[in-house]
Amino acid sequence: MAVGLIKGGINEVIATTVFNAAPIGIHHREGKTSIVLFLGSHTAENVERDGWVVANFVHDPLLYVRTAFEDLPRNSFIEEPVAGKTMYRLAEADAWAAFTAIIERRTSEAMIIRLSLVKEIIEEVAEHPVNRGFNSIIDATVHATRYQITRDPRLIDLIKYHEGIVRKCGGKRELEALDLLTRYIR
Repeated sequence: MAVGLIKGGINEVIATTVFNAAPIGIHHREGKTSIVLFLGSHTAENVERDGWVVANFVHDPLLYVRTAFEDLPRNSFIEEPVAGKTMYRLAEADAWAAFTAIIERRTSEAMIIRLSLVKEIIEEVAEHPVNRGFNSIIDATVHATRYQITRDPRLIDLIKYHEGIVRKCGGKRELEALDLLTRYIR
């Protein structure tokens, strides 16, 4: 099946497994689609156990921050029957793509997972103009999750850089997401 929603490069989505959601980058290059999951995460444990993951396309910066640092309530998920399995997607997803997931390689820290598209659905068609504030929330969230693990002060500098862009370019929702993000890293 051709991949339609996933485009070339790294696609930032919110991945879901059984009652679990986390922002993740889906790599799509040269016809191959994959993700890297860090060992010990709920997402990695669920993908290894169940062999599937759903990519949720969401345009809510607050949801990216929340799923990076906290668990969502169960009513945030919708069961979807896909290829004889029950998979879970976000209720707020504008679109979603369900994948089978096979561990291709394992290191001491992570698993490289090959994805094969099984089903994709566009739930809501909406135009989302490019917003540098939204994009900077995504980047700041990536840096913040790494900061929580490493406490590398250089990551704080990167977060502050993106904070400036969010304050200049973001709307109300991006500013709310920034406020939440800064509370998580304090």
